[in-house]
Amino acid sequence: MFGIGMTELLVILVVALIVFGPTKLPELARSLGKAMNEFRRASSDLRATFNEAVEPPPQPKLPSAPPATGVAESATPKEPAVDAPAAETREPSADAAAPRKPGTDPVHG
Repeated sequence: MFGIGMTELLVILVVALIVFGPTKLPELARSLGKAMNEFRRASSDLRATFNEAVEPPPQPKLPSAPPATGVAESATPKEPAVDAPAAETREPSADAAAPRKPGTDPVHG
């Protein structure tokens, strides 16, 4: 940290304690911490503003054509989409609700 070793830091703290006294030292440390935090915040804001000014704006992506597969579109039949929720909301017809004779139901035999 700034090229200061542990012993130099201890000497600085002892001198600060002697000069400012034990009552003012915590208050000075708190104000120093707030100033460093404000400096960091201003520095990051300036860096972000600079990066926004230097970087080009993003280009909108244009839709691209699908890759050519060599197979004609008409060769692959397309099935119509099934609307599943609409099929569930239909009411059963009258003959579907009627009882069936045994052996005539194609599903249950």
